[in-house]
Amino acid sequence: MSAIRVVLVDDQDLFRKGVRALLEDEGGFEVVGEAKDGAHGQETVLATHPDVVLMDVQMPVCTGVEATRNIKAQRPDIHVIMLTVSDVDDDLFDAIKAGADGYLLKNLKPEELFQMIRGVMAGETPISPPVAAKLLGEFRKRPRLETTQAAGSGLTQREKEVLQFVSSGLSNAEIAARLYIVEGTVKNHLHNILEKLHLQNRVQAAAFAVREGLVRPPTETPESQ
Repeated sequence: MSAIRVVLVDDQDLFRKGVRALLEDEGGFEVVGEAKDGAHGQETVLATHPDVVLMDVQMPVCTGVEATRNIKAQRPDIHVIMLTVSDVDDDLFDAIKAGADGYLLKNLKPEELFQMIRGVMAGETPISPPVAAKLLGEFRKRPRLETTQAAGSGLTQREKEVLQFVSSGLSNAEIAARLYIVEGTVKNHLHNILEKLHLQNRVQAAAFAVREGLVRPPTETPESQ
């Protein structure tokens, strides 16, 4: 199995070097580029074609959100994970709207970072638990759109079941176990859900589903189930 190609975009040299050392020591990862601001990050990503970008949010010249939006517009297949100290609501929601595939806080453990990067390659959406709670909580408070009924009517019953589990934070493997189907089938259902709802990733799908009342708001985390 080939190594996961990673680009690091962060304005703190020491942090970039530290993450690079961790990834290279772990094995299975290849850091193919580094950048210290969003503008340079875009150039580096488009030149190196990585699998995953670890992107800070607040940086000089061009923010991580702006860089993410531009990268996803040109290369939607590249996974961008925000890795930041910021849990500010505006940063979080702007990053998700820009197409970020995940949002992690920098206080996570190295082994959690490795797991999250591998997970995004398997179709998962890495989100730090406090961020996930804030994201879904905020969208539950927002008004529903007039297109709610139309948006939900196109989903099959099984797709709605998958969407419910996605909104609860379960991984594809966990959803497959709950529904007694193979993981590949879950991925197919998720792909169809995103196509029908015109969304980019499972973070947006979960938030949209909760806000629009397409699923029951999650009352417990996967760990507590």
